[in-house]
Amino acid sequence: MSSPLDLTGSEERTERTEAQVPADSAEHPSEHETPSRADPAPSEPPFAADAAEDDGFDDDDDAEDAGPEVSDEIRAATEALKAAEAEDAQAAAEAGDEAEEPEAVILEPEPEPASNEPELQAPTTTRTGEPAEIDPDEMDPDALKVVLRLHQHGHQAYLVGGCVRDLLLGKKPKDFDVATSAHPGEVRAIFRNCRLIGRRFRLAHVYFKGGKIVEVSTFRANPTELEPAAGAEEGQSGEDLLITHDNVFGTAQQDARRRDFTINGLFYDASEGRVIDYVRGRRDLDERFIRTIGDPEIRMREDPVRILRAVRFAAKLDLDIESRTYAAMEGAVEDLPRCAPARLLEETFRLIRGGVSAPALKLLAALDALKILLPPVDAYLRENGKEGEKTFYAFAQALDKRVSAGEVLDDAILLAALLVPISRAQPPVEESQDEGRASVSRVIEDLLAGFVESARLPRRIAERCRMLLLMQRTLSGERRRKTGAFRRHPLFNEALAVYAMTVEATGEGREALEAWQAGEVPPPRAGAAGGADAEGPRRKRRRRRRRRSGSGSGEGGGAGASSGSDAGEG
Repeated sequence: MSSPLDLTGSEERTERTEAQVPADSAEHPSEHETPSRADPAPSEPPFAADAAEDDGFDDDDDAEDAGPEVSDEIRAATEALKAAEAEDAQAAAEAGDEAEEPEAVILEPEPEPASNEPELQAPTTTRTGEPAEIDPDEMDPDALKVVLRLHQHGHQAYLVGGCVRDLLLGKKPKDFDVATSAHPGEVRAIFRNCRLIGRRFRLAHVYFKGGKIVEVSTFRANPTELEPAAGAEEGQSGEDLLITHDNVFGTAQQDARRRDFTINGLFYDASEGRVIDYVRGRRDLDERFIRTIGDPEIRMREDPVRILRAVRFAAKLDLDIESRTYAAMEGAVEDLPRCAPARLLEETFRLIRGGVSAPALKLLAALDALKILLPPVDAYLRENGKEGEKTFYAFAQALDKRVSAGEVLDDAILLAALLVPISRAQPPVEESQDEGRASVSRVIEDLLAGFVESARLPRRIAERCRMLLLMQRTLSGERRRKTGAFRRHPLFNEALAVYAMTVEATGEGREALEAWQAGEVPPPRAGAAGGADAEGPRRKRRRRRRRRSGSGSGEGGGAGASSGSDAGEG
């Protein structure tokens, strides 16, 4: 199944409507991907009430009571996040107007078979009496129902792709996909709990209890194999191998051969209990190799995103990349910019979400692909040498540890955790350079802006990531603020999770982390007064709020001197 490139979702499987798949992404297909997870939009409480609790924000006053307060930059970032959420909501509404309208029917889960209907069961032995190559008890029962029902109606139908690969490796598949000779309309006629989605290539979603979806695709062929001479007839040179469409029906063997790697080209016939291997994938699985189907040079240039997929499988499954395939990956890195930016960003996020970001990013660095995918990370690693590599990959390992433990982290946290070492190494942008908008370092601002503009990263994710990075300075004690709304900020827990990864990666700030987790306010870090915005002349001093009526102006020389400048702030 093709990977949708909208990064707004945290569901494991989402419908692939045209609204979810960008136009440029549709031109560059990927092989059977699971949709990305949704990033829930938080509700942001107002800070007006909190602001009234304290009549001043100067760091130098009442130092003994100093604690974290929501700073100007975090307050401004919160407003930017609200605006980003509104913008994303409007864009989603506009996309929904243009998308294909779903049918006005309520789909019910597939009913249990009637008493007079034969029960569909996968055999535990083959026709020769040998045990089935995969135990039916390890398979998803609803996916088995789909396969066996299609067989019952005279169609070929197999479990395909990653689920077969994972079962043969002894791993639990994330999802089960079905490929069949039945065309989408025929699948829909068989299952009343079915909906067809997509325009470029129709897919069938069969619904079951609990919101489960089994995706059924019709066998497809690689268009480059069906029309090898088309480019020559039109006078083309034939050097451009990038696939721009793949919506051609085919046979089971053609469907296996169009896939990217041999280990993903395995089919399982549940009705006979045997693995169907058209591409010698069993051999590579036994030898623990990742190998392209066909000429690796051609396959990588057909779709350079396969570079990232190979890296992900190698890191996730602990497999080696076959030498010719690796050489082709090195040569095709230069073609990555030709791919849809949204696809590249989605595949990069899939690397991070899988709990294998450290080995995957190391492999991408060895391939010299980080300069295209994550330019600030590439620059940081080059400029800081071995020490920079040690620090960055320590952050990646801390992130992987949390993901592998089952902790649910949204995309903003994942991205922020990897950008913390770059943020710590780069000075923040002065507010005056960005029209008063609080900013992190310039390279991170440029990266996030590029993701939003060209890669369709939802603006709210970029704003949340930026806010999480800004809040690290207060959590670490670099900033000194009075107690107030900082702890009640809606992103406080997420920011604290990122700070915990920083402590684990660097070994610094453990006392502050424990204080925050215990509900206390840690003391300012030694030297914080000389930080970027504690007393330095680079930052303009925040004016006091106007005092309420009845409070005398003679309570202190400092207060009286500053009250006259507050006339326009009320």
